[in-house]
Amino acid sequence: MPKVPDGYVRVRTHLRRKAGPRSAKGLSAWTVAGLCAVAWLWGQVFGFGDDSAAQRPAPKPTASTAPAGGE
Repeated sequence: MPKVPDGYVRVRTHLRRKAGPRSAKGLSAWTVAGLCAVAWLWGQVFGFGDDSAAQRPAPKPTASTAPAGGE
C-alpha cells in the first residue's frame, strides 16, 4: 500500500484532505448578493429615514366665501 501524503488521510479506497483550521476567507459572492438584497428590501419596506411627508409643506386652509351647501 503506498504511503499517504502529509495533509491527507485514507478513507476506504480514496484519499481525503485533512480538515485544517478554517481560513479567514472573505465574503462569498452569494453572501454579498444576499446582503444587497436584504438592504434593498429593507429600503422598500421601511425606507431609509427618507420621509417624503416631512419634506412636503403642509397645506394651509383658506377661508372660502362659497356657501357650505355648494349651491
